[in-house]
Amino acid sequence: MKQFAIIMFFWMSFAACGYAQTKNSTEPLPGNGLNQHSFLYAGEWDMRHPEAQSMFVVRDGKVVWKYSIPMRTLSGAIQEFDDATMLANGNIVFACMSGAGIISPDKNLIWEFKCPEGTETHSCQPIGRDSVLMVLNGNPAKVMIINTAENKILKEIIIPTTTTSTHVQFRHVRITPKGTIIVPLMAENKVVEFTLDGKEIWSVSSKWPWAAIRLRNGNTLISGDGNGYTREVNPAGETVWELTQADVPFQLYNSQTANRLANGNTVISNWCAGNNKIEEWAGTVQVFEVTPDKKVVWALSSWNNPDLGPDTYIQLLDEPGNPENGELQR
Repeated sequence: MKQFAIIMFFWMSFAACGYAQTKNSTEPLPGNGLNQHSFLYAGEWDMRHPEAQSMFVVRDGKVVWKYSIPMRTLSGAIQEFDDATMLANGNIVFACMSGAGIISPDKNLIWEFKCPEGTETHSCQPIGRDSVLMVLNGNPAKVMIINTAENKILKEIIIPTTTTSTHVQFRHVRITPKGTIIVPLMAENKVVEFTLDGKEIWSVSSKWPWAAIRLRNGNTLISGDGNGYTREVNPAGETVWELTQADVPFQLYNSQTANRLANGNTVISNWCAGNNKIEEWAGTVQVFEVTPDKKVVWALSSWNNPDLGPDTYIQLLDEPGNPENGELQR
């Protein structure tokens, strides 16, 4: 027993210091851990903390800002951080399932949207300083453009779906530089591009797509959630790049979102909270960065001092571009 306790002590120490389990061994993770990038970090459904869900800003290897909300509202609706974007002025636009909001650096909630009963939202993208694009899972399912300064709905686009289960309709929806919207329809197993008038102009088959973004090269980067793939397809729907479990030495869980960086690398959020055995979370990789040839150059496992929890979405704050003008590929 004494020998076992010593082994466990060293294993936990390795995990806290940037080590993680691979498929076959325990080895150091590539990159500089929390010091690799400055970033905004948000994750959904951290069931270890039913009292609160949190998002974080990390700079110079330390948490410099944290914002928390209760896991449930007073009416019992679930809250979890699904989407988050820091604007150039430091405000953060977020979606939290039961609603959406904009929070200032001093934690003043300057705009809030509360989902009507029977609906939920998992996506809220800034459009300039005063508007957002957000989804509303429901019957009917909608994408909305809202002027947050006037709290006025400017546009509603009905999204056809074959499922009446609001929770599995869609997650992240993004507006493209051309003013169209990319909608991953999970139950339909496809990604669809619509005009703002609701006309379908492009689609591609993708198993249970959680997120999809239009890249500057005209291709579309798709996250496959529990299927564990991150896939880039061209306008013809052909796969031109894909990362799966076979390409990385650590366990992939749910590939929920992906960012394409200016240098061509891809940053992938590896959400583990679908695994109900929370004792297995510690030491797992939460987010990682790969080159175009799939070399892992950064993998983050931060479960202790600080414990960042599961990762759904990350914004690298050292990446060039203005997020409210759609200049980041995320």
